[in-house]
Amino acid sequence: MQDPNQDPVQEPMFLGDVERRAPGGHYAAVIECLRSGGLPVPQIMHLFAYKPERTRHLAEFTQDVMRGPSPLPVGLRELIAAWTSALNRCPF
Repeated sequence: MQDPNQDPVQEPMFLGDVERRAPGGHYAAVIECLRSGGLPVPQIMHLFAYKPERTRHLAEFTQDVMRGPSPLPVGLRELIAAWTSALNRCPF
């Protein structure tokens, strides 16, 4: 029987305690919504939800890189991120 706190499609994280811990911060509601819908939770969300006060700056940095001013259009940045994720066998 599958652990209800483990995502249905993805391999378990190397840091199982992070994945199994009750999520906190902004990502808690998103994680619970994905789980209740039977959808996989991107593993980065588990890291952001593990210690939200420590990852806030990383989340802000990521949003700025993907959505902030740049000579590259947002769509191209998304494509680069999706391609990189695919090369790393990471769902995007």
